[in-house]
Amino acid sequence: MNTLVSIIQNLSSSERATFLLQLKKKNKRHDTKNIQLFKLLEQDVVSSDLSVLLYGKKATGAFHALCKRLHDSLIEFIATQNFASESSEEFEILKFLMASRVFFEQKQYNIAFKTLRKAEQQALKFNLYAILNEVYYTKIQYAHHNTKLEVTEIITQQKANKIALQHEENLNIFYAMVQNQLSKDLKSTEKIIRENLSNFNISISESLDHKSLYKILEIVTQKANINRDYGAVLDFVEDSYRALNVNSRKADKQLFYHIQVLYYVANAYFRNRNFNASDTYLQLMHVQMQEQQNKYYARFTPQYTLLKSLVLNYSSQAEKAIALLTSFNFAKHTNQLSYILDLQLSLVVFYFQQSEFKLALGGINQFQHSDQWYAKKASTIWVIKKALIDILLHIELDHFEVVASKIKSFQKKYTSVLKQRKETKVLHFISCINQFYFNLKNPKTSKEFEKLTQQLDTQKEDLFILSFYAWLNARINKLDLYTTTLQLIRR
Repeated sequence: MNTLVSIIQNLSSSERATFLLQLKKKNKRHDTKNIQLFKLLEQDVVSSDLSVLLYGKKATGAFHALCKRLHDSLIEFIATQNFASESSEEFEILKFLMASRVFFEQKQYNIAFKTLRKAEQQALKFNLYAILNEVYYTKIQYAHHNTKLEVTEIITQQKANKIALQHEENLNIFYAMVQNQLSKDLKSTEKIIRENLSNFNISISESLDHKSLYKILEIVTQKANINRDYGAVLDFVEDSYRALNVNSRKADKQLFYHIQVLYYVANAYFRNRNFNASDTYLQLMHVQMQEQQNKYYARFTPQYTLLKSLVLNYSSQAEKAIALLTSFNFAKHTNQLSYILDLQLSLVVFYFQQSEFKLALGGINQFQHSDQWYAKKASTIWVIKKALIDILLHIELDHFEVVASKIKSFQKKYTSVLKQRKETKVLHFISCINQFYFNLKNPKTSKEFEKLTQQLDTQKEDLFILSFYAWLNARINKLDLYTTTLQLIRR
């Protein structure tokens, strides 16, 4: 049942409408309950009495059969939709390859070889070695039908491609080994990467390209997001990108990965508080976004804008950061929801830091979905950050009863989650603001806060979390919030 609800909730409104239309066409009987069940689950109606709601009585067998049929229909619909809309390079090339084989079987050799040549050219363009292997296999198989082809030359091409394919496989094993060792916390991140590069005979300057580096950075960034140790990978990130930049092989063919690598480099510098270096790489990223007639401009605009606004805000340029986000076209990028949510929450924080509390509250009130929905679309940590800023806003607006209710709700919902994630500092922070707001004369508040800030590693701590500590410091000591925030970050 939970699986069905999860599948339905991840469908867009247009997809749901299309699916229901298809169900209506497929239903041969008028008493089929699948549409009714879909609509109940769409409204998050999950109870042990669903069969009673549908059949007017307890009908466990019929209900389970109905659930299975709806599940199968949803899986078929999602697969068909994605297959129909698939436009990746691999899929297009595979269509050429399969079509050429059909033409060969029909003995239409001229058109078969022309179609196969298209597949080969496209596969070479995107370095798709596995598909190229199939292309060369087909070419060798039918070479005797084309007097212009030299079989020995094709065999040479196939052998060279197999070496490239083997190298790609080595890289995939390398990614798996790095990810496995990082999950066990055996050694430092950089040491694990460099040892595995050596073990698999992978050279940064000769073996890696932008796609390879992107995959490595994706792995280490996930690890850094967990332990917040961005400094541990900064040297490797910097060295790798510089090596690739000098030896810019395949950069034009791998524009998507080149842009993503630049984002990761900019993000690593930002997390290490080097805002100037971060902005430099963001400028490089923006240049690449405009390459090939803005091919990937829309795709990367949300994440570029997010990081750019954060760099501006924490570089004493809050007005520019707010202007950047207020002018952002959110409606144009609804397909990148996680970034959209980060952008919206960042704007709330920026307003808050400028003491524009009513504007910040207006931004918070736009988040109308449940916490469970936001946890799925963004993350649990995002939900926790939203809950924290919500509490602080109501404190600033002196909504006494609302604050009490929200603090109690926060502690009930997230105490176990935060303990599990070893984020107990957040719980201490909530305890401090609870004491501060409800007992202003309590001397324990200042002492607790002082003890808490001493535990902070400002070089590693998430900037959102640091912003919350800065708020409490500013309130206790009656200081300007934004100035206090910047001072804490630079400490």
